[in-house]
Amino acid sequence: MAQFARYIGIDYSGAETCDSSCKGLRVYMAGHSAAPEPVASPEPTPVLDEAWSRRMALRRARRPDAHHRRHRPRLLVPPCLLREVQGVQRLGDWEDFLVDFQHHWPTDALNTYVSFIRDDNAGLGAKRTGNRGWFRLTEQWTPAAKSVFGFGVQGEVATSTHAGLPWLLYLRKHCKRPLHFWPFDGWEIPPGSSAVVEVYPSLWTRRFPKDGRDGDQQAAYVAAAWLQRADLSGSLSSFLKPTLTPDELEITRVEGWILGVA
Repeated sequence: MAQFARYIGIDYSGAETCDSSCKGLRVYMAGHSAAPEPVASPEPTPVLDEAWSRRMALRRARRPDAHHRRHRPRLLVPPCLLREVQGVQRLGDWEDFLVDFQHHWPTDALNTYVSFIRDDNAGLGAKRTGNRGWFRLTEQWTPAAKSVFGFGVQGEVATSTHAGLPWLLYLRKHCKRPLHFWPFDGWEIPPGSSAVVEVYPSLWTRRFPKDGRDGDQQAAYVAAAWLQRADLSGSLSSFLKPTLTPDELEITRVEGWILGVA
């Protein structure tokens, strides 16, 4: 029996502000019986009818009827690394980390670009930064994965990571249904809970035909399509419990894990 009723893939973007419609922010959703379909923004523009702003995407995700698996590719950051930067004390848990991060990187604020905080024109980002040479264990196991601290490199994920984390705190506080951040809230997802997971769509891009979709659309599509297929086939449960040593489990309890990396 499938564990989830719906599967949502989001190709995230850290471009512009949280209220800007971003071409790179695409959402696809599937149920059990059909391929994922694009979800149009409630605030379409004449050119970007399927493009979302970060604020609108996260408001949609917290709605009471959103009983589905929410998928946030390339979004989570390694808390253990940030906690060790510039004398930061170890924070108690995942929510403590999110609160601390939002305080220093308020990328959910009005008219705020990630670059504003990087340039010390907003927030306190200089006190919570890292080295682009730092990689989590899951990234070390993933070919071509980029460091979440690597701003300004080809294929960077740092901007979208820093733009996205405060919205995870928003979801945690405002989602109307039980919500599980995997694996920070535990490797076991309780029955009846929706889940937020991290993925690396490049793992699956070539497994699904593009059918005219651009790169951002394809990334969101394959995230939802792979989740749907894995859940319906019964293989998802094995990916939710990767084979790790006790030491590796201790590391990933803090760093997080990319679903699908084995």
